Amino acid sequence: MLRLITDFDGPIMDVSERYYRVYLYCLEQVQEPGQALHVLTKSDFWQLKRAKVAEVEIGRRSGLVESQVQRFADLRRQTVHTLPYLVHDLPHPGAVETLEYLQSLGVELVVMTMRRVCELEEALERNHLGRFFAPQHRYCLSNDYVKTGDTKDKPLLMQRAIRELPPHDTVWMVGDTEADILAAQSADIPVIGVLSGIRNQEQLERYGPLRIMANLREATEFILASVGSY
Repeated sequence: MLRLITDFDGPIMDVSERYYRVYLYCLEQVQEPGQALHVLTKSDFWQLKRAKVAEVEIGRRSGLVESQVQRFADLRRQTVHTLPYLVHDLPHPGAVETLEYLQSLGVELVVMTMRRVCELEEALERNHLGRFFAPQHRYCLSNDYVKTGDTKDKPLLMQRAIRELPPHDTVWMVGDTEADILAAQSADIPVIGVLSGIRNQEQLERYGPLRIMANLREATEFILASVGSY
């Protein structure tokens, strides 16, 4: 049987609306009265995010001056993962159907995310996704965890999963960031990068995933074909 470890935001959830609304809110908060800004379209903003352009640079391109850009970046960091904005995340088209198909095949599904427990549980409940991931197959951060950075914290989650989950001959991972790729590589797990999340093709290629696919559906089709027993 196949065990598939998947990130939550990116492969399953579309987070672009949340990030864009937070961008608009932060601009509004730091804007001076009468100050003219160049508000990016959602498409242009998301393109910059996926290219990993720094928050301060996004602020500059939006018309903020140097005395504002750090405040903009700090406020965004404080706001983007808060529950009032997390409600804007929705499953990607086809993601739920893909999970249903995998479940019907008997694939063991594991979710591994940088969300905190309360953030993951809210999304699972609101979108009726808890049925795909048994409680012991949910790897996320505790509510009081002090983050050090995704590329450090996610491999630690992977180490915990390796310790706690029963040994398995066939394990794959799907993710949309360098943290997912590094976490999988740290455990010698083949990993597929998907373009439905917060990194573009160029950013993912830097970390050498086995393949880069459009979304969870395409990634799982490739994995099932590679495994060959489904």
